[in-house]
Amino acid sequence: MATSTPLRPPAQPPARTPARERATATGTRPGPGPRRRFELDDRNVLLLYVLTRVGIWTTAYCARWLFTEDRKARDAEPTLSSWGQWDWWHYLHIAQDGYFPGGAGPWTDDWDNREAFFPGFPLVLRAVHVVIPDWTVAGLLISFVSGAVAVLALARIARLHLPNTNSALGQRTVLFFLLSPCAVFLAAGYTESLFLALALPAWLAARRGNWPLAGILACLATGVRVSGLFLAAAIAVHFIATTNLRKQWRSLPWIALPALPAALYAWFLHAHTGDWMAWNHAQERGWYRDFHAPWETWQNTWKAAFAHTQSTGYAIMFQAELVTMVVGLLLLAVLWGRKRWPEAVYVGLSLWALGTSYWYTSIPRATLLWWPMWVLLAAWSLRRPWVKSAYLCVVAPLSTILTITFLSGRWAG
Repeated sequence: MATSTPLRPPAQPPARTPARERATATGTRPGPGPRRRFELDDRNVLLLYVLTRVGIWTTAYCARWLFTEDRKARDAEPTLSSWGQWDWWHYLHIAQDGYFPGGAGPWTDDWDNREAFFPGFPLVLRAVHVVIPDWTVAGLLISFVSGAVAVLALARIARLHLPNTNSALGQRTVLFFLLSPCAVFLAAGYTESLFLALALPAWLAARRGNWPLAGILACLATGVRVSGLFLAAAIAVHFIATTNLRKQWRSLPWIALPALPAALYAWFLHAHTGDWMAWNHAQERGWYRDFHAPWETWQNTWKAAFAHTQSTGYAIMFQAELVTMVVGLLLLAVLWGRKRWPEAVYVGLSLWALGTSYWYTSIPRATLLWWPMWVLLAAWSLRRPWVKSAYLCVVAPLSTILTITFLSGRWAG
């Protein structure tokens, strides 16, 4: 009997190797792949940013209807009235009239101590006003655009922290940041968004060793807030820790550049007031920021929070200041323990500046500038999923309450 030829399985086509693995094997990088991934990550971050802006604007709309001064009113306040609050008036008056209009100054009665505010934001506000006639809309536009730049930079900083998490850590960091209790200040005509739009790319440039860009951006950030000097100190520490000073000595002027705006502003104030410490004295007159030992500051704040010496609104704000100081100290301890010296210097200097006044002021707002905290919290939540649930359940309602409080003009501090 004839035997048949044994059947052979059909030839299998060669297995396809993913482009990223082929690139690894050959030592080359695929061109469009990473770019598409980063563009997708950025789009997701921006989508999250826009959605939170819509939420805040919706809250602002409802607040002006629900929290009118006259409970029998038949009409709401003007659309933009919710955003004309507190420090905004200082920036607006500086942008409109300058620092010493008509020869007024600290020597006149009822002076508003406007020299306590650095000129960066008012200068940008005045420039945007050339195109946008309404001052409030101009301020909101600055914060909106700046906030978008800031969250993109924050997401990329987070990806550098844990590169193997792809986009998860970046998006989680931005989510926690945008839902933080004081996130409403990122949308208002305040300095936080503009400062972060300069400071975070500056830190990103420093992490990548681009010292000229880091110095220029940090210089611009210092023109917006004095916190830029703390950023400059962190960049200097990072420069010393990661470079060969003998080979990189030509970069030293870029590292020192952020001190220039503070020096020029001090010179400007001295020319008009005869006082080299005019900025600091304005802080003391308007916000009790004269120097006290840290333990004295804690005692004064504790008394204001719990000794029934303040109204209930101010008392709860002082309680929030105390809690936030504890959070800041814990953050500093974690950064120090992990030997993240530059970030520890940045947060430590911020805590020292805020913790040596008569009492604590604006520390919850300062958490928006502590980018290491948002990155570490997001990284922790990726390892412990319950952290995200706890954060959203506790912080999100608190954020809503504080947003309504601010937009309704009932902010106590």
